[in-house]
Amino acid sequence: MMFKRKKAQTSDKKNIALLDVLRYPVVTEKSTKLSAHNQVTFVVLKKATKPEIKAAVETVFGVSVKSVNTLIRKGKIKRFKGRVGVQEDVKKAIITLNDGQQLDLGSGI
Repeated sequence: MMFKRKKAQTSDKKNIALLDVLRYPVVTEKSTKLSAHNQVTFVVLKKATKPEIKAAVETVFGVSVKSVNTLIRKGKIKRFKGRVGVQEDVKKAIITLNDGQQLDLGSGI
């Protein structure tokens, strides 16, 4: 079953669906400490821009976003049973919410 998704409004017309921009939330000890400062961390598409990430979070979760900071974690070389493999690069977005806004990702755990 296929779902129709809203397209992100971009100046260069990349046609990225809003639900495809956010891949999954990062739930680690460090990212849960950031929730005290109204910040949430997501893994996003590598080609997603900050305005696309902001629009996706505001649309999907219904909160207002103050700022978006991004980083790209480079993949590491790993060995498993003598075989060499490379982990893929991952782009993370640290999203700061406006005062009074809250996004609780750990409530279902």
